[in-house]
Amino acid sequence: MSKAPRSPFLSISLAVGLGASLAVAAAGAALAADDPLVQRQALMDATAAAAALSGGMLKGEIPYDRTAAKSAITTLWAVSRNYGHLFPPGSDTGKTEASPNIWKDRAGFDRHLAKFTADVDKAKDVSGKDGPTDLDSFKTVMNPVLANCKSCHEDYRLTKK
Repeated sequence: MSKAPRSPFLSISLAVGLGASLAVAAAGAALAADDPLVQRQALMDATAAAAALSGGMLKGEIPYDRTAAKSAITTLWAVSRNYGHLFPPGSDTGKTEASPNIWKDRAGFDRHLAKFTADVDKAKDVSGKDGPTDLDSFKTVMNPVLANCKSCHEDYRLTKK
């Protein structure tokens, strides 16, 4: 008996769900580490994966998938809960892309983090249990989140060479 072909959308959903789960698991393991640099890099990796997935759907490069959208939002929500305290004094050395501006202007950095948390909270609340119903709904909740990421990187991330 032959198997029915799997829908490409189902394959994307499964791949995205697995990828997001692995990113969150890796971030959780990193949080168990004592080094805030290791922890924040793991969370930034999870954030980058969620942002790349979101950006791909927003640009039409990846077909919109409600489950994948919810996964991205949930990943960013989890990061927002754990990220801010990972920049203690003295954690500005080592292999990091964090700008010294974080420690020079901690109040400004904290405002960015608060806005990120508020934007992600709204995205999570609006998207409900199953995720945004369509691409337009996803755009409405994700565009402010991704704009916040971009703005924070402009002020608080070293430029890659």
